Amino acid sequence: MNTASSSDAESQRPARAAVAEELLAPAGPRSPGPTRLKFWGVRGSIPTPGPTTVQYGGNTSCIEVRADGQIIILDAGTGLRLLGLELVAEFDNQPLDLTLLLTHTHWDHIQGLPFFLPVYKPQNHLRILGYEGARHGLEVVLAGQMESPFFPIGLREVPANVLIEELKEMSFNVGPVRAQACVASHPGKCVGYRLFTSGGSIAFFPDNELPHQDASQNQKMLDFLRGTDVLVMDTQFDIEEYQQHTGWGHGCLDDVVVLALQAEVKRLFLFHHDPNHDDAKISQMIAHARALVAARKGKLQVEAACEGVTVALPAAVRGLS
Repeated sequence: MNTASSSDAESQRPARAAVAEELLAPAGPRSPGPTRLKFWGVRGSIPTPGPTTVQYGGNTSCIEVRADGQIIILDAGTGLRLLGLELVAEFDNQPLDLTLLLTHTHWDHIQGLPFFLPVYKPQNHLRILGYEGARHGLEVVLAGQMESPFFPIGLREVPANVLIEELKEMSFNVGPVRAQACVASHPGKCVGYRLFTSGGSIAFFPDNELPHQDASQNQKMLDFLRGTDVLVMDTQFDIEEYQQHTGWGHGCLDDVVVLALQAEVKRLFLFHHDPNHDDAKISQMIAHARALVAARKGKLQVEAACEGVTVALPAAVRGLS
């Protein structure tokens, strides 16, 4: 049997402490790895489960980004529930350090929060960042949907360490990831984000209408998106539908494709799929978008956001200016 003297034990204490500290360290910033995003919710307005939406998915807005050691969540729609189950299964009982960026507080962007399993684990930390609600502070809005009689447990009562910060500036950092926000054209206070990572940049505008009569606003958006590696943007309506929904705060497919081409975006993912659009309709919209790109002899790659799909960004350092 091996034994150790008291001096040996003393010498081993720092190493043991280091191992214990590593085991208890938050799992979020542990392994940098390549930049990648995963779609957990891609639908707009309301979840649409059923046989006609199985290809692209029926959960509402939620994307997971892993970059430079950070786990960043974009929006907290109903797709957040599935992400929470996956995170708990992947990291077991290790502490999680997560950042949630909210574009705005309409229901389809926050309703997954009460069902996000990591907030019911006391070892986890969730930092929620966003801008003020339409008429109330961010914390009041988020806590309100979990108050009685709407939900059995309040947001302030969950076991995890939840920190809600109402942003005032349009530029900030999540660890080494630089983030910029841009006001979106949508009812109420709504923004989009661009994340600058070591693997490239990701822009996320789940709810946005490109105003035809405001050239300066379009130029601002163009400048904000220029050179983006991956753009995820609201394309809820085709051009015929858009004529009936002008001013609703949602995107027209043709307008978004033109914007992405002008901004020299590399990959565009159609997002905020209309709840009335089945899989066949979304596939038709992809084909139409690609035809628009081909007609302009562009290099833009167009796909539709699809629940469960992971997108890896190239490892080369780009988009950090």
